[in-house]
Amino acid sequence: MSAARNEADTGPDHETNDDSDLEYGREQDVPEISFTTEAGTVPGNDGETSNAVLLNAESPPQHQSYQPVHPTSPDIAEQPSSADGSLSIPDDTPSLQNSITSSAGRHSRLSPYARSPTPSLRPFDRRFQARISSQQSSPRAVSPAFLQPHSRQTSVNSLLVPKSEEAEPDQPPWEVVRWTKLRKISGHAFSEIGKRNFGRPVCIAISTSIALGTSKGIILVFDYNQNLKSIIGPGTKAVESGAVTSITIAADHSTVAGGHATGHIFTWDLAKPAKPFLHIPPVDRRRLPEADGHAIDAAILHLGFLGMRHTALVSADDKGMAFSHLATRGMGTVGRSVKTTRILGRYPEVTPSLIRQRKPSSVLAFSPLPLGNAEHASDTMGLVAMLTPYLLVIVSTTPIAQTQFKTPRPKEVAAHSAMTAALAWFPSVKLKVPNAATSESSSRVKLVYCWSNVLMVLEVTEVEPSASSGAEGPPNLHFRSRSRWKSQEGIVAVQWLSRSVLAVLTITQQLVILEDSSLRETNSSDLIQKHIYHADLFSQQLNMLVEQLDEDDASMHGVVADAFYMSFRAYKGRLFLLGFNELSFGTLSNWADRLLALMEEGSHIGAIELATSYYTGEADKVSVGLPDDDTSRHRLVRDKLVEMISASLQFTFGGDEKGSRDTASITQIQELAGACITACVGIQEMDFLFDDVYTAFSDNDAQDVFFETLEPAVLDDHVRIIPPTVLKDFVRHYTDRDLHSRLEELLCHLDPRTMDLDQITGLCKRNYLYDALLYVWNQALDDYTTILSDLLGFVENQEAPQAQTGPMETAQNISSSSKIFPYMSYILTSRIYPIGQEMEEDKATLAKAEIYNFFFPCSSSVVPNGDSRMQSSKRQADASFPNLRKVLDFDAPSFLSTLNEAFEDPFLNGSHDNLSKDGASRLTEAQRSGLSVNRQSIVSILLEVMVPPRYEAEDTIYLNMFVARSLPKFPQFILLSGHKLHRILTGLCKYPSEDVAEDCQLSVEYLLSVYQPPDPQSLVPLLSEAGFYRVLRSIYRSEKEYAKLVQTCFEEGPANEDIVFDCVAESLGARTAVSETQADEVRNVIERNAAQFVHRDAKAAAATIEQFAPTLHEAMLKALDDASDDDGQLQYLQTILDPSEEATGRPRSSIKSPNKAFVELYVRLLCEHDPHHVNGYVEGLKPGDLRLEEVLPALENSGVVDAAVILTAREGRVREAMSRLTRHLETLEAALLGLLDAAADSPDVANTAEATQDLVASIQKFSRVGLWLCQGQTRSAQQQRSQMRRNRRGRVDVEELSLSELLWLDLIDAVVQVAKHATDVLQPDSSSNKAHGDDGVTEGHEQPFDTSKMTAQLRSLVQETFTALLSATSVPRGDESLGANVSFLRILRAFLRRASASSPSLSNLRSVLSTIFSAYSYEERLLDLANRLLDKDLFVHVSEAATLRRRGWRPLGQVCEGCGKRGWGPGTGGYVWEAWQKRKEEEQPRQQGQEYQSANTTTTELRRNGKGKAVQEESQHDSNMAPRKSTRRSEASKAAPSEEEDELDGGDGGSGPLVIFSCRHMFHRICLEQMQGPGRAMEDKATRPLDFVCPLCVSE
Repeated sequence: MSAARNEADTGPDHETNDDSDLEYGREQDVPEISFTTEAGTVPGNDGETSNAVLLNAESPPQHQSYQPVHPTSPDIAEQPSSADGSLSIPDDTPSLQNSITSSAGRHSRLSPYARSPTPSLRPFDRRFQARISSQQSSPRAVSPAFLQPHSRQTSVNSLLVPKSEEAEPDQPPWEVVRWTKLRKISGHAFSEIGKRNFGRPVCIAISTSIALGTSKGIILVFDYNQNLKSIIGPGTKAVESGAVTSITIAADHSTVAGGHATGHIFTWDLAKPAKPFLHIPPVDRRRLPEADGHAIDAAILHLGFLGMRHTALVSADDKGMAFSHLATRGMGTVGRSVKTTRILGRYPEVTPSLIRQRKPSSVLAFSPLPLGNAEHASDTMGLVAMLTPYLLVIVSTTPIAQTQFKTPRPKEVAAHSAMTAALAWFPSVKLKVPNAATSESSSRVKLVYCWSNVLMVLEVTEVEPSASSGAEGPPNLHFRSRSRWKSQEGIVAVQWLSRSVLAVLTITQQLVILEDSSLRETNSSDLIQKHIYHADLFSQQLNMLVEQLDEDDASMHGVVADAFYMSFRAYKGRLFLLGFNELSFGTLSNWADRLLALMEEGSHIGAIELATSYYTGEADKVSVGLPDDDTSRHRLVRDKLVEMISASLQFTFGGDEKGSRDTASITQIQELAGACITACVGIQEMDFLFDDVYTAFSDNDAQDVFFETLEPAVLDDHVRIIPPTVLKDFVRHYTDRDLHSRLEELLCHLDPRTMDLDQITGLCKRNYLYDALLYVWNQALDDYTTILSDLLGFVENQEAPQAQTGPMETAQNISSSSKIFPYMSYILTSRIYPIGQEMEEDKATLAKAEIYNFFFPCSSSVVPNGDSRMQSSKRQADASFPNLRKVLDFDAPSFLSTLNEAFEDPFLNGSHDNLSKDGASRLTEAQRSGLSVNRQSIVSILLEVMVPPRYEAEDTIYLNMFVARSLPKFPQFILLSGHKLHRILTGLCKYPSEDVAEDCQLSVEYLLSVYQPPDPQSLVPLLSEAGFYRVLRSIYRSEKEYAKLVQTCFEEGPANEDIVFDCVAESLGARTAVSETQADEVRNVIERNAAQFVHRDAKAAAATIEQFAPTLHEAMLKALDDASDDDGQLQYLQTILDPSEEATGRPRSSIKSPNKAFVELYVRLLCEHDPHHVNGYVEGLKPGDLRLEEVLPALENSGVVDAAVILTAREGRVREAMSRLTRHLETLEAALLGLLDAAADSPDVANTAEATQDLVASIQKFSRVGLWLCQGQTRSAQQQRSQMRRNRRGRVDVEELSLSELLWLDLIDAVVQVAKHATDVLQPDSSSNKAHGDDGVTEGHEQPFDTSKMTAQLRSLVQETFTALLSATSVPRGDESLGANVSFLRILRAFLRRASASSPSLSNLRSVLSTIFSAYSYEERLLDLANRLLDKDLFVHVSEAATLRRRGWRPLGQVCEGCGKRGWGPGTGGYVWEAWQKRKEEEQPRQQGQEYQSANTTTTELRRNGKGKAVQEESQHDSNMAPRKSTRRSEASKAAPSEEEDELDGGDGGSGPLVIFSCRHMFHRICLEQMQGPGRAMEDKATRPLDFVCPLCVSE
C-alpha cells in the first residue's frame, strides 16, 4: 500500500524513504496520531492530509475537491484513502433529548493497548458520522465533460445554460420561424401592374383561402397553390365605397366580407362573386335619427362573422362605434333586410353644450369568438371582445345584445407610454388526453388581450345554473383572469399559434413566442426585415389624448401607435405577414427540425443534450411541437435520441486512429461521454449504455474517460447497477491509479448484487476499504458481524511488538478499527452504513439483533464482582463477553457514546411485534438472542464488566456518566439498586481530571433528578471536594439553608459571578419565608465576604443591598475604600442615591431620605470624576440632605460654581450666593477679555476661537443661574414688599432696595458690564476705528471668530436678563397693587445711578444704555415685518373676495323664461343695439366726472403732505363742490336700470333689460315684475332697490 502510494506520488522508480518511521512520532511502541477537534486535517500514514472533519453547527464540513483526471496522464493525484479519511467522526448535533452541551473534550488518551482515535470528551452530545455520508452534501468535482466549455462546433450547451448579461448569447443554428415568401401572390398583388389595376394590399384574411383587401376597394382571393381564384368588386358599388379597411372569411370558407373606408359593408359568395351577397350601407343620422348603423365616412376597421351564419356579422369603426348585423332571408324579388344593433359606443349629440364633454374613443382591437371542434356554452351567444383605450368589453349578441364582462385598463401600464392594443380568441377544442387537473376532455375558451406592454389571459367557463333560475335561460359564463406577462415594449398584435403557444408582435417588430401555461418567453425573432405593413388608423380620432397630454394624469398616453393587426394573422399553426412589398408565411421550427439543424452543423453533443432535455421535459415542449404527456413525448424522442447517440459515436471514433487524438478531440470525447451517459440515464437505457456506448469507448481506448464521466452519475445514484464485466474494468481503472478512496465511495453507491464478492473483498482488505466492505457484506449477504470481527481483530494485533507491525500498518489498523463506532451508530439507528439511507424495517430489526448479540450474548455468564476467578487470569476474564471487552479496551468512551445514541431507538423497548412473519421465520439463533437484549441488561452487563483493576477511572467515569444520563431518560426501562446508584454518584465526584469536571457535575444533576440519597448532608463534603457548586446549591436550597447557599456562591469563585445576587435575592426576598435568625446569618455571610461581593459588580451589589440589606451599605463602602476603588464607590453610590428612572421605574424624588454622609461622599466623588453632573444632582436634593461646609471646598476646587450657588441659596444665604456668582462672572469676563485681546496674535487660531466660544457659553450658563436665583427670591418676597422712601432730591439709595431688588441689581450690573466690556473690544468706537481701521480690527490682523455672532449672543443675554426682570416685577392687569411695576423702575434707576457713578463720562453711560436697549431693536423689526406680511395677505384675500363678488352668471339659454322671447343672440332685433349706444352716451360724462374727481383727490393728498396754507385752500375748494350721488348698487340694482332706460329699451318693441339669477334662469325685468305682481313692483321702486327672486325655483 505504501509503495503504491509513493509510486503514485513520485513516479514508478521512486523508492520508499527508509526514515519514514520518524514521521509518526518519537515513540516507537505506540504510534501517535493527531486528530482535530474542529474542521481540519488529520496527518495520515504517509504524510498525506485526510479529509476527516468534525461536523458541528459552527463549522460546516470541509472536503477535498476532486480534480478532473486526464485519461492519458500517468501521474494522477490521489484523494485520501479510506484508511485515512473515514475515521469515526462524532457529530456535534445535540441529543434527541435536548441534553445540555457539556464541557470541552479531552484529547485522545492512551488505552492499555493504544491511543483512542476518537475524541473522548462530550461523548453523549455528538452523533457519529461516516466519511462518505458526510460528503453527500458537499460539492464534488464532476467530470470534465460537465465543467469545461466547448466550442460551437462540438456542442450547443450555451443554448441550454443561461449566460450572463454581459456575454452576447449564441444564436441557435435553427430559425425560430421558417419563413416562406408567397412569390406568385406577391407577383400578382405587389407588382406595378397589380397595384395599378387593383390597388395596394392593405389587409389580409386567412382561411382555406387567402384574401387580400386593396386600397381601390377590390378583394383578391387566392388558394394555397397561390392561384388567383377571384377578383371581387370591379363593376360594383364596392369600388366606389373607398378602400377595403377590414376583411374576414366565414367559418365555412364560402363567404368573404369586406368593410370600406366610407362605412359600407359587403359580403360576397365566393361561388358567385359577380355581385354582393349582402350590402349594409352606412346610416345618415340627420335623416334617420332613430336608425342604428355606422355613420357616413366612418371607416370599418374591424369585421367578423358570428358562428356559422353568413348573414350575421359584427363590425366596428374608427369613431368608437360597434354594431351587430343580422340579415333576413330574401324571397323572390324581395331583397334582404338587415337589423343593426349598437353594441358599443355613443352617437354624437345634436347639442353637445348641454352635456359633459366625453373623452375620445375608438375600437383598438376587436374579434368575435370563432367556433372550435368542441361544443361550448358560448357558441350560441355570439361573444364579441372589444378593446378601447379605457376598457375591455365582452358582449353577447344573441339573443339580445348584453354586456357579459368588462374590466378597466390595468394599472401596470406605464404612464405616458405608447397606446397599443391587441386581442385574440382561442375556442374550445377537444383534447387528446383529458386535463389531469380538471378531468375535462375539452379545453376552455381563452382570450388573450394586451394594453401597451401588459399581456393578460382570460379564461371563460360555464357556471352551472341554479335551481331557481332553471335550465331554459341563457348560459351563465364566468370570466377569470388567469395570468399576466409584461413585455419590454408595446404589443401591437397577438395571435394563437396553437392551444398553448402565443405569437406576440411588438412595436419594434419583434416576434416573441410564449407558452400559454406559464407565459414564459421561449423564443424571439426580429421581423424588421419583413417590412410589415402598418397604418395610422387611430391618431386622428384620439389626438386629444396625445396633444392635450396632462403630465399628472397617468392614464394619458404619449403617442398612438400604428395598427398592425390587419397584417399579422395566424391559421393552423402558421403565421401570415402582409408586408409593404410581399406576402409571406412562417411556421415554428419543431423539435425534429432543431435536432436536425444541430446534427447538420456538426454539433452532435449539443443535439444529444437538447434531445435529452426534450425527453425529460426540462426544455420547451409545447412551442416545439412535443406533447405535454410524458408517455407520448418519450415515445417520440427515445428512438431519435438513441439513433443520434449511435451516429455521434460512429462519427467521433470513426475518423480517429488510436493514440493519435489531440487535446481538442479528447475534450470532445469527454463531452460526448457526459452527453451519452446523461441521455441513457434519462431514458433509462442502461443496457444500451454499457453494451453499445461503453463498447465504443473501450474499443477506442477511451474507457478511462468513460469511467471518469460515469463517476458523478454513480455518486448521484443515477447509475446503481454496472454489469460484472464493466465493473471489473471500472475497479481496475481506480486501483491502477491508487484512487482507493474514490473507489470506496463509488462502491458504496452501487448495487452489490452484481459484484464479484471475492474480488471486492480481497480488494477492500488489501487497501483497507472497510467502509465499502461493510456496505457490500451488509447489502449482499445480510451479514453484519463478520467484518466487525475482523475490525476487532485489529485491536488484538496491536499487542504485537513493533518489530512485527510497522508504524504505518499500526496506524492503518487503528484507523480501520475506529470504523466500528460509526458503523454501530448507523446500524443501531436503522441507517445503511455508510451512505445513511433508511433501512427496511425487518432488515433493520434483524441487523440490530445480530449486533446486540455480538456484544451482549445471552450465553455469556457474568462473573460476580469480587470473584477471585475474575482477577486470577486475563484469559478467564475474556471468556465472558469477549467482543464487548475488546471494544471497551480499545475505546470505551466512543463505545458508550454509540450506546447512548442507540438507547434512543425503540428496538430496546423489548417489543418486536412489528417484525413480519417472513422476517420472524428467517431468524437465526444469534438474532433471537439479540432480540431479548434491552436497556436494563446492557446497563447491568456494563456495570459488572467495567470494574477495576482492568478498567481505570479514565474509562469507568464515562460509564458512570452514561448510566447517570440514561436513568432520567428511561426510568421505566432501567432499574438499579440504591447501592449501585450511590457508587455511581461517588464515582462521578471522584473524576480523574479537570477536563471532565463539568461533564461529571451535569451527570450528577441528571442522577439526582431520579435518585434521592438517604442522607444528602453526607454528600456535602464529597460534592464540595469535587467542586460541584451547582449541585450544592440545589441541596442547600431544598434544605432551606440559605446562609450556606450564599456562602457556596462565594466559594465558587468568578466562574459564575452573577449567581450570588440571585441567591441573596432568593434568600432575603419576600417570597422566601426565612426567620430573622436565618436572615442575620445570610447578612453575616455577605458582610464577611463584602469585598468579594461588591467587587463582582458594584451596581448589582448596590441594588441588591439597597433592596434586601440596607444596613450593610457602610460595610460595602468600607470594602471599596479599603481597596481604594473610587470608581466602584461612585457606581455604588450612584445606584442608591442617583438612579435613573429607567433602572428603577420610579422618579428620583420618590427615593427615601438618604444618609448625609453618603450624599456628601457622592458629591465629592462627582466633583472629582464627573463635575458636569454635580449641578443636576444637587438641584434634586432637599434642604438638610447634606452639610454645605463638607462639600463646599470640593465644589470650589472643581469649579462647580453653579452647584455651590444653588446649595448656598438653599441654606438661606442668598446674598452670599449672588456675591459668589458675580465674582465668578467677573473672573469669566477677565478671561474672555484676555482671550479677545490676544486673539490676533495667537498661533493656534482654532483653539482660541473654541475657548472664546466656551467662555461665552459659560457666561450665558451662569447668568441663567443668577436669573433662577433672582426669580426664586422675587417670588418669595412678593407678599412682603416694603415701601421705599424717597429723599428730597428724588434719588434712590441702594440701602432702600429690598433683598430681591438688590439681587436683580447685582445680576444686571454684572451682565451689562460683561456685555459692555466685551462689545467694546469686539466693536471699538469711531475714535478707535481711525487708529485701527474702518472695520474695528487692527490693521494686518484678522479676528479668528465671528465678532458679530458673539456680539449678538452677549446682547441677547442682556435682553434675556431685562426680560426676566420685567416678567418678574410686572403684575397682571386689574391688580390694584403697582408695587411690582414701581420695583422695576427702582431697580432701573439704581442701575443707572451705579452706571453713572462708575462711568467717567457721558459717552460711557451712553454706551451702557445702547447696549441695553439695542438688544430690543431686532425684536421691533421682526414685529414690523410680521405686520407688513399680515397686511399683504389681508389685501390679497379682500381682492379675491371682491373679484368673486363682481363675477356674473351665464344664462342657461337665450330666451326669457317668462314670455319665451329671445333676449340675446341672433334674432333679437335692432333695438338692443340702439339702447346700448344710448346708454354709452349717457355713461361717458359720468366717467369723465369720476376721472376729474380722482385727479383732484390725488392732488389733495399731495398737498396735505405740505404746509397748512395749502391745506386750507384745499378745504375751501372741497366745500364749494356740489355733493355727488353714490353710484354703488347691489347685484339686483345693477340688473334693474332706471325708468328712463326702461322707456328707451322698450320703446322700439323690446321687452327691456334682463335679470339673471344664480340658478342661471333669465327673465325680462318687465316679465318678472308682472309675475311678482304690480303692487310689489311699485312698492319696491319707491322704498328700496328691487330684490327679485326666481319664480321657477321658488315654485319648485
